[in-house]
Amino acid sequence: MSGDATLSGLTESTRSVDPPFDFPDPTAESVVYEPSFEELRAFSEPLETTTEYGSASYVSEFRSRSSDRTKNAVDDTFTEADWRLVDRALTTAETTDLVCLDRMVGRHSEHAYCCRLFVPKEYGRIALAWAKLLDPAPEGREPDFYTLQLPDAEETAIRVLPEEGATVVLGSDYTGEAKKSFLRLFMYRAKQRGGLGLHAGSKRLTLETDDGELSEVHQAFLGLSGTGKSTLTGHGCWLDSPESAVMLQDDVCALFPDALAGSEGGGLYIKTIGLDEAEQPALHHAVTQPKAILENVSVDADGTVDFDDGSLTTNGRAVIRRDDLPSAAPEIDCERADQVFFITRNPLMPPAARLTPEQAAVAFMLGESVETSAGDPERAGESIRVVGTNPFIVGPEGEEGNRFADLMGETDAECFVLNTGSVGSKGIGVEDTIAILTAAARGGIEWTYDDRLGFEVPERVPGMEIREFRPEENIADYESKLAALREERREYLAGFDTLREGIREAVY
Repeated sequence: MSGDATLSGLTESTRSVDPPFDFPDPTAESVVYEPSFEELRAFSEPLETTTEYGSASYVSEFRSRSSDRTKNAVDDTFTEADWRLVDRALTTAETTDLVCLDRMVGRHSEHAYCCRLFVPKEYGRIALAWAKLLDPAPEGREPDFYTLQLPDAEETAIRVLPEEGATVVLGSDYTGEAKKSFLRLFMYRAKQRGGLGLHAGSKRLTLETDDGELSEVHQAFLGLSGTGKSTLTGHGCWLDSPESAVMLQDDVCALFPDALAGSEGGGLYIKTIGLDEAEQPALHHAVTQPKAILENVSVDADGTVDFDDGSLTTNGRAVIRRDDLPSAAPEIDCERADQVFFITRNPLMPPAARLTPEQAAVAFMLGESVETSAGDPERAGESIRVVGTNPFIVGPEGEEGNRFADLMGETDAECFVLNTGSVGSKGIGVEDTIAILTAAARGGIEWTYDDRLGFEVPERVPGMEIREFRPEENIADYESKLAALREERREYLAGFDTLREGIREAVY
């Protein structure tokens, strides 16, 4: 990026069009460019506790995203105060000892971007964790996106310039801010190119047909952090060779008519609270490897790890490497999404429902879930709605729903709502959800139309007692609660001016 080192003296209108500024020069004496993982860990040694597995564990001051202090220049009006924050960050960086790394978000030939991260040397642990999530950039590749993270800034603020591909993160030492700064822009670029960025994981199931042949089914899972994306994408579905289930992508994808492009090729950033070896064997294996990095997880002085202890935070995290995850495929992209699942925790919903294309667009817009500690710890457990279950949308949200509907029409994907929480007080276990996913991929679910709900629900699911989860038998005063929910949904969708009327009318 060329121009002056700071934004001082620019008018607000000029800044909103093309703010000329430079990030630090990676060859400067004050910058350590492309340090190794070993060097980054050495920089962070005073902050490290070494676990019983030989991995590094760190505790940060900030333990979730500062979403309420994040603004982007497309959806928010930047004031002089906002520009001064960016200006101050760039000025501070000139006199700070930094580390700098270049990594790639995405591998697709048309949808991959070089990302450059700067953090103070003493916070090398942020760069260490972030770098393990992504593939190294080719030598000589110029960055598309830039992020400068300065945890010691007096004010906590994240300012995003989507058109310029730039983010400054001030006053937070949370690794998730670095990670999402680039994935947010990856999704924005996908929309600019005629696709749609999805806060979604993806997997491929290879299944044996009745005639002994093998067929592939690609599934995508849209859900908020902490609602089961990693568990479902990383689960091997208890399939035996020649059948298999492998993870392609864990967190963010870009959907196009001819591709479902992944973003993170190096690793996964997963929640660890309650991590169970029996229910999540693949994730547990990866988390207990020496190359993993634990963040805000309970670790005793002798290195003993307790994944059930949420005393630090229930948003404890681990960075795990793809090559330590037995169920991870070598690739992160696929040509299509055959089945799309909207993960919800709405207790009025059955364990699964099959939707028409119009209803799928409604489900996308509703984004019904529960708040988790990854988003707002103080509201964890509350029912919420987030369009696309994606808190990182840049641009009009109604247009996202329209684009999703168009892409579903072009790809002819099956769409489902998947409840990973409970029906009333009847909990839905991982075994039940995996039974649904596998049966859906095989085409083995018997569906029936439910007049009250307005969509198809499972009548029979192999390997699951689906009748035990009927909402009317598990929820008191179900009819009136369902009617109230439907009215809430109508009112909510009415708030999106740019959303097409046909989608509003398909509310279920």
